[in-house]
Amino acid sequence: MGSLAGFAKKASPGKATVLALGKAFPHQLVMQEFLVDGYFKNTNCDDPELKQKLTRLCKTTTVKTRYVVMSDEILKKYPELAMEGLPTVKQRLDICNKAVTQMAIEASQACIKSWGRPITDITHVVYVSSSEARLPGGDLYLARGLGLSPETQRVMLYFMGCSGGVSGLRVAKDIAENNPGSRVLLATSETTIIGFKPPSAERPYDLVGVALFGDGAGAMIVGSDPVPSERPLFELHTAIQNFLPNTEKTIDGRLTEEGISFKLARELPQIIEDNIEGFCGKLMGNIGFTNNDYNKMFWAVHPGGPAILNKLEKRLNLLPDKLNASRRALMDYGNASSNTIVYVLEYMLEESLKMKSQDHEDTDWGLILAFGPGITFEGILARNLTV
Repeated sequence: MGSLAGFAKKASPGKATVLALGKAFPHQLVMQEFLVDGYFKNTNCDDPELKQKLTRLCKTTTVKTRYVVMSDEILKKYPELAMEGLPTVKQRLDICNKAVTQMAIEASQACIKSWGRPITDITHVVYVSSSEARLPGGDLYLARGLGLSPETQRVMLYFMGCSGGVSGLRVAKDIAENNPGSRVLLATSETTIIGFKPPSAERPYDLVGVALFGDGAGAMIVGSDPVPSERPLFELHTAIQNFLPNTEKTIDGRLTEEGISFKLARELPQIIEDNIEGFCGKLMGNIGFTNNDYNKMFWAVHPGGPAILNKLEKRLNLLPDKLNASRRALMDYGNASSNTIVYVLEYMLEESLKMKSQDHEDTDWGLILAFGPGITFEGILARNLTV
């Protein structure tokens, strides 16, 4: 049993651990209750039916606040972003490339500060984004912006959507475990400007994104065999990825002349529900857990939306507080795509300390899960080292 001041649990030799977390956001904070009026005003639209639909969606997403790069200044400079059917991919990328780099740098700096070791100890970068496109990529601009050594080895994961953060963690784990002494900076950064469009009766599914998605960045330091000055948060025991055949159209994203367009099929939450037990079973079997043990674990689930969390909770018969961290992240930041898992893990640490202080039984082991285009399931069996 660790103490509240904690960090008493030892990481297994050679296993990757998360050593620090960091986050950053753009300056615009949007309150969900003001979103509808602001969005329709900004896009010069006065369709009462669409407005009513978005108002309804804003309630069902459970999001209360989220951060966005989009601002009055940007719309003044690029009014074409709020007009239908104009080719604007160049303008969008001009804004997005710069914004995601800035946020990634800030999140990484916060993470490195929390980690407490010199920046020169970072040996690898894994950079994740679905909000930019350029050569060289954001991995290089992040490395340069942080002042990393030119010998830092970089990996870039582009256009992976909501599963990108956990994909990045899986890759960082592999790097850390195969390069003894390495310290991997994982950075994720996203902005919805790449897909911002005026409302249209022909694209009702766009409104789901308007009601749900947010911007921001996240960062983690990953490494094995922590030194005494480091305080490991989670041990990453086993990581797997599966795709579900014949579900490619369920999450459909395309880069067009007008930016990215996304379609999420209605059956997405049901498909996840139907496949979640088998997927989790593969991970849990590594420590001898079965489907009777779901409530003995912590659940750090990417909150794609409330329907996904509700279905998962029902299918696995989880106790009401098991998805608290995911629900809080969704409420406070919206679905910020690949970043959101960082926010969930931060809240997970808070939740576990709260449980500990109330003398609840330890839940050391847990699952870090995300679902993205493919449909791709990403999962990591992890151990909380802080309680």
